[in-house]
Amino acid sequence: MKTRFLALILPVFLLIALPVYALDLDSARNQGLVGERLDGYVGVVKDAPGVSALVADINAKRKAEYQKISAKNGKAVDIVGKIAAETIIAKLKPGHYYQGPDGGWKKK
Repeated sequence: MKTRFLALILPVFLLIALPVYALDLDSARNQGLVGERLDGYVGVVKDAPGVSALVADINAKRKAEYQKISAKNGKAVDIVGKIAAETIIAKLKPGHYYQGPDGGWKKK
């Protein structure tokens, strides 16, 4: 009885858990979970398991890169981020989210 139950429930569990472990920036964008902020960082559009951790990881990596660019070019980190945001937002695919001037999320 237990074996049959586990055999039935395991595939369901894997289907539910797989998207959490497979979450990357592109899949999160495609699912409408994250969007590009005007400061060059990623923001949570719709919270789901794994999204906050993904956003924190991406933003930490971007911050480190922006700091390198800032030091190399003598520009403030926030300016580097804003310039990066313009480039990233311009390259977003239709259906992806970005932050509008009013601070709300807009769909491209």
